[in-house]
Amino acid sequence: MARLTSLPTRVKAVDTRKVHVAPKTAAPIYSTPEYQAWRTLVVGRANGRCQDPLCKYPHRKPSRLFADHIIELRDGGAPFDPANGMARCGSCHTRKTAAERAKRLSA
Repeated sequence: MARLTSLPTRVKAVDTRKVHVAPKTAAPIYSTPEYQAWRTLVVGRANGRCQDPLCKYPHRKPSRLFADHIIELRDGGAPFDPANGMARCGSCHTRKTAAERAKRLSA
């Protein structure tokens, strides 16, 4: 009876100590006075609460709120239109952003 043997791998492991991920940089729009005014308006009208309809804790006052574009800038959303803004807690902001990225990648 013949024996099966395995071939040595041809894929070499990467030494992650030598590979560095580029630092994340914010888009220049986020440091403009127009954006800061928009953010202040969006977060201010939320009365300290997350406005996401899917929020698990809508009555909690989170320590930080994010002024999030409902239609993301990459998808053609208006950058300074108050109607395109919603205050979200950190977990809702992360969930929404991940879902939008997944949609973009699958298209």
